[in-house]
Amino acid sequence: MKDSYDFSKGKRGRILPPEPEPQGKTRITIRLDEDLVDYFLKESGAYGGTMGYQTLINQALRQHVEGKAPKLEETLRRVLREELRVAS
Repeated sequence: MKDSYDFSKGKRGRILPPEPEPQGKTRITIRLDEDLVDYFLKESGAYGGTMGYQTLINQALRQHVEGKAPKLEETLRRVLREELRVAS
């Protein structure tokens, strides 16, 4: 290892060109609660690395926006019916 290095001819910036943005995707910065990120990271681990946590977050948001996410009232009614059936 040298005592000093000459960086006078060095170039600033990326070494490789940036990857092109996927069609229909927008890069943003967003702050999410730590427990939500942990949940989606854990879920992505269950897929064995085939699906990333950002993809899972995107899917959850899409389901909610398109109205396909389970509604709280529907879920509560289903759980109550199941519990009442078990109790009787």
